[in-house]
Amino acid sequence: MAQDRSAGLGWPQIVRLGLVQTALGSVVVLMTATLNRVMVVELALPAFVPGLLVALHYAVQVLRPRWGYGSDRSGRRTPWIVGGMAALCLGGFGAACGTALAAENLALGLALAALSFLCVGMGVGAAGTSLLVLLSGGVAPARRGAAATVVWVMMIVGFAVTAPLAGHFLDPFSGLRLVAVSGTVSLVAFGVAALAVAGVERRLPLRAPEAAEARRPFFTVLGQVLADPVARTFTVFVFVSMLAYSAQELILEPYAGLVFAMSPGATTKLAGLQHGGVLAGMLLVAAVTLLARGTALASLRLWIGIGCAGSAAALFALASGAASGADFPLRAMVFALGVANGAYAVAAIGSMMALAGRGDARERGTRMGVWGAAQGVAFGAGGFLGAVAVDAVRLVTAEPVQAYAVVFAAEGVLFLVAVVLAARLDSAPAPDSVPLDPAFSAR
Repeated sequence: MAQDRSAGLGWPQIVRLGLVQTALGSVVVLMTATLNRVMVVELALPAFVPGLLVALHYAVQVLRPRWGYGSDRSGRRTPWIVGGMAALCLGGFGAACGTALAAENLALGLALAALSFLCVGMGVGAAGTSLLVLLSGGVAPARRGAAATVVWVMMIVGFAVTAPLAGHFLDPFSGLRLVAVSGTVSLVAFGVAALAVAGVERRLPLRAPEAAEARRPFFTVLGQVLADPVARTFTVFVFVSMLAYSAQELILEPYAGLVFAMSPGATTKLAGLQHGGVLAGMLLVAAVTLLARGTALASLRLWIGIGCAGSAAALFALASGAASGADFPLRAMVFALGVANGAYAVAAIGSMMALAGRGDARERGTRMGVWGAAQGVAFGAGGFLGAVAVDAVRLVTAEPVQAYAVVFAAEGVLFLVAVVLAARLDSAPAPDSVPLDPAFSAR
């Protein structure tokens, strides 16, 4: 029987693409958590060394538009996903080898680690961009919020499953054991991703590769994407909101410890509570957009506004919380921040998928790449700038609580700016006058 390519992707295919995110998360968590700890504790290196390596991984995300452009020209996303995963897994294994080598030859080991972190960043960018483009073109509008939740929750599953398993097999620790565990995780992750994506793209309408004589230069396409007022506004929105989203990542636990005298164990549980709230917010948006489709409640833009405004309110409350002393409901407020963050994040990702389809289909990957670059750079900069801002304010004030209050309030203001930017997304038509997807448009 002939396959109906116009039917798009069903839930089995969406879950299969989510497995790619699971595999991606499995490799990345070893890079950002396990190798970070090994360098600081076992190798006694300064904390800024792994920090710089992680920054390399984020910095290379600026190349996402070029990788999206490449997949647009080829007409297929699968090779870019598989190729990106190959680069990611090789980079993950190389970083472990470099870390182990650094114990014997510091310069050579760190050089290998730096090259490997660059490889990881390129792999994440190439695979992640093409995966989202594939979803944006194949998922029905009413399912986009739920589909975004599925793939991101499955990435979190990759974090949650790999970290404890890898920790179990790393004891008793040795450089050789680190290399073996990393190599196994990388090999399994690549196999899972390759099998998960195989054949999925065949369910979608075929698009022939662009003829060589018809190909427009990359910077021409990039300029056309940024000439779209909606695409340009959304790029700024992604950057501002992700900057606010990530800036509290490195300061929330120290704030709880300094201001509320919480122990390290208690602040770790507090971070877990926040992540639980993020998951709850994502699931809430997925459920509402599916069950209330066709109504105002299914609008992803509405949930972006709710998520950003709720995040701002929670951050303003945290900024004023120390004045309330022990009576301040810190745990409840951190959970509320997580819920609002999760609602905003999944609605923004679903909207990114919807907006990628605006205009020429040959620009879809470039569009997604621009937004992915804004997200990656903002996320990498947010944590660093948040911590630096706290230190800077503490230079001019004697009370630590005032420094944290200023930074939390600044993050809240950024989220309010993001609300304004999201509200402007429909204010100007695209150059080709293609309307926003119904799942994202004003109701």
